[in-house]
Amino acid sequence: MAHTMHDVAKRAGVSPATVSRVLSKNPYISAETTDRVMSAVKELHYHRNVHARRLAIGKSDLFGLVISEIANPFFPEIIRGFQSEAWDRGFDVLLLNTEYNPERTKSVVRKLIENDVRGVAVMTSSLDGEVIQSLTQEGIAVVLSNMSTPDRLLSNITIDYGRGLSQAIEHIASLGHRRVAVIAGPPTNQTAANIENALVEGLKQRGLDPDPVAHSAYNLDAAAEAVKAIVSTKRPPTVIFCGSDLIAMGVMAALEQAGIEVPGEISVIGIDDIAFSFLARPPLTTIRVPREELGITSFKALNKLLKQKRNRGDEYVIETELVIRKSTAVARTSLLRKKIDALKTGSKFQRN
Repeated sequence: MAHTMHDVAKRAGVSPATVSRVLSKNPYISAETTDRVMSAVKELHYHRNVHARRLAIGKSDLFGLVISEIANPFFPEIIRGFQSEAWDRGFDVLLLNTEYNPERTKSVVRKLIENDVRGVAVMTSSLDGEVIQSLTQEGIAVVLSNMSTPDRLLSNITIDYGRGLSQAIEHIASLGHRRVAVIAGPPTNQTAANIENALVEGLKQRGLDPDPVAHSAYNLDAAAEAVKAIVSTKRPPTVIFCGSDLIAMGVMAALEQAGIEVPGEISVIGIDDIAFSFLARPPLTTIRVPREELGITSFKALNKLLKQKRNRGDEYVIETELVIRKSTAVARTSLLRKKIDALKTGSKFQRN
């Protein structure tokens, strides 16, 4: 027979309310009381009935986290940070991904509302303003990343790419690079567009007019294809700025197969500092986005928003910084032209 919270309270010699506070990890319960309650929970094999609790208190213990795609290595650290903060406070996380699919996005929103989540962190640009409004109208607190300004039940976290981009531009300028190309993320992605605009403007201000500016999906194969357009120009670049580390690694793979040395002949810079960037060969110079901090801040922002009587959101800022590794150096151009010709003809460009 399943035991109840009252059974646990009786075994531990406390009230049911105290058991509830211990299970919710209330910081004001003494260690001795917590130990007694948790011993009783273990002895009785007690599990909280989430649905019964929801009926009793009128709200769920769930927070939502929406990302673009689970396979993208940009997101695991965000998930870890968000979940750790939620779990430490006795809450659960409903993790959903949109896969950039409009129909899937509608399903995601429906699941968030059906599960009566307290709040949701949206770490993707797949949800537009109208969809976000449908969540706040249901009384669900929302925190976004680089997508909005604070409003009722709405907070925003701005990732300050400007600082890291400025450091990267000064870095390549100090190495004597003058011919710069850009492979940005998808033009339909708001964050990718913001990064592209800031990068292009920053390069121009430094006297480094980027040419050409291409785009790529966030995967290795698309990035490799984008390299062909980049190197087909009359004056090939000596450095390529990439809109993400995944794009950068695809670029490096394509250049390697063409026999073009990185960084000896073309330097490469990424954005994000995903775990694989350190393992790339050569290790990737990149702009670090502290993604676990982003996940932690997202949950704290939601929790704060729900505790405020006015339910008015706040603005938060996450700083970025350049991490210099081995994919950037002073370029040598003596053999670059011949190798570029080989790349354009595809003679050394076939993927294994």
